[in-house]
Amino acid sequence: MDAALLARLQFGLTAAFHYIYPPISIGLGVCLVIMETMWLKTRNEHYRAMTRFWAKVFGLTFAIGVASGIVLEFEFGTNWEKYSRFVGDVFGSALAAEGIFAFFLESGFLAIVLFGWRRVSPLVHWLSTVIVCLGAHFSALWIVIANSWMQTPAGHHIVEGPNGPRAEILDFWAMVFNPSSIMRLSHTLLGAWQSGAFLLISVGAWYLLKKRDVAFAKSSIKVGLAVATVATLLSLWTGSKSAEIVAEYQPSKLAAMEGHFDSKAPADMYILGWVDEENNRTIGIKVKGMLSWLIHGDSSVPVRGLDSYAQEDRPPLNLTFQGYHIMISIGMASIGISLLGLWGWKRGWLWSWKPFLWVMVLSSILPQLGNQVGWLTAEVGRQPWIVWELMRTSDGLSTVVSAEHIMISLILFALVYLLLFAVFVYMFNHKVHHGPEDVHSDEYANSRLAMEAMDKRLSRKNND
Repeated sequence: MDAALLARLQFGLTAAFHYIYPPISIGLGVCLVIMETMWLKTRNEHYRAMTRFWAKVFGLTFAIGVASGIVLEFEFGTNWEKYSRFVGDVFGSALAAEGIFAFFLESGFLAIVLFGWRRVSPLVHWLSTVIVCLGAHFSALWIVIANSWMQTPAGHHIVEGPNGPRAEILDFWAMVFNPSSIMRLSHTLLGAWQSGAFLLISVGAWYLLKKRDVAFAKSSIKVGLAVATVATLLSLWTGSKSAEIVAEYQPSKLAAMEGHFDSKAPADMYILGWVDEENNRTIGIKVKGMLSWLIHGDSSVPVRGLDSYAQEDRPPLNLTFQGYHIMISIGMASIGISLLGLWGWKRGWLWSWKPFLWVMVLSSILPQLGNQVGWLTAEVGRQPWIVWELMRTSDGLSTVVSAEHIMISLILFALVYLLLFAVFVYMFNHKVHHGPEDVHSDEYANSRLAMEAMDKRLSRKNND
């Protein structure tokens, strides 16, 4: 096989596996802050039991995410030598900021969140939970900024060095706030919030079906539904705005996403379909002129199509088209589940209607699939450019790494990732079957007494 294709497959496999875990961590971070805030406000031990349970799940996902994410940075140097040299000045600052402001912040305070219940005051513990949540978001911030620069580069100039051209930062903040970074970051974070929220909903629904830990299950579902509803509805807006940015700065990607060929014709929006690349047409169910209306506010305005690009400048069409439409379908299904769940909560039938409880159990798969196909659409739709209109993907490959070496490492990575995933599933399943701590147990009572004693000591110090 071709070395470039194998290198892309390897990086895609690594990134896709890694991206299972950070969204869960980001979404759970938001939910943990809500739960612990409720505990501080009400002093209801039920909320502290919830926080402790889901903090352990957060720690598990964080550990697997770190283990799988480190590999990505090494792959830049091994398989993508020319690309790394070209973007080193840009990526160096962004990835350094991610390490300093995100990883160490998150990992340092996570120890307090997991093990500090009896060692620090409730307020300090809550602040630690907030900082861990912010650290997870900061990590996404710098990674998305780096990736967005690849999509819509800004704040740089190209200099010729002894080893070829390289991008050099002229304006750091122009690089950070490149045309797509803020909206892509917003859309990414909302997808992550959904991952954490639907995980709460899924586990809570499973407990209800098993008729165990009912109070914990209902509270988890309530928190999950609140976060999921906000995140899914806001994703509609950020997704629409992101498409407008793609239309302006990456028109070939937009044309591939909707299978639009004729640059002289208004663009339709397909509900589902198939791109017939041989005959330059798309077959399927569509809304006439809808894409033109969304972009220009007029369904009769033409949109630049794929016929204005040479064959070698077009992205893989069906992969981009199908990924985009699967993402939209998942988004609409997630909105439907969230709103129906809220209605059932208000009406009172949510806790006992078994068919919908099973839907909620399976719902945690939706944001994971949505995140994966969303990134697939963004990255495959960018082809043939690894940095938009500055460097082609084929030009970023290392010259000293053979296809055989990449194939061997690809197989080894796949085996290691299967093992890591099996460990994650086993540990997560074990935690779910063990369930939350019983607020009536001796261990939990001792922990509660320790917290009360600490509160009294702090109160005496404040009075003194």
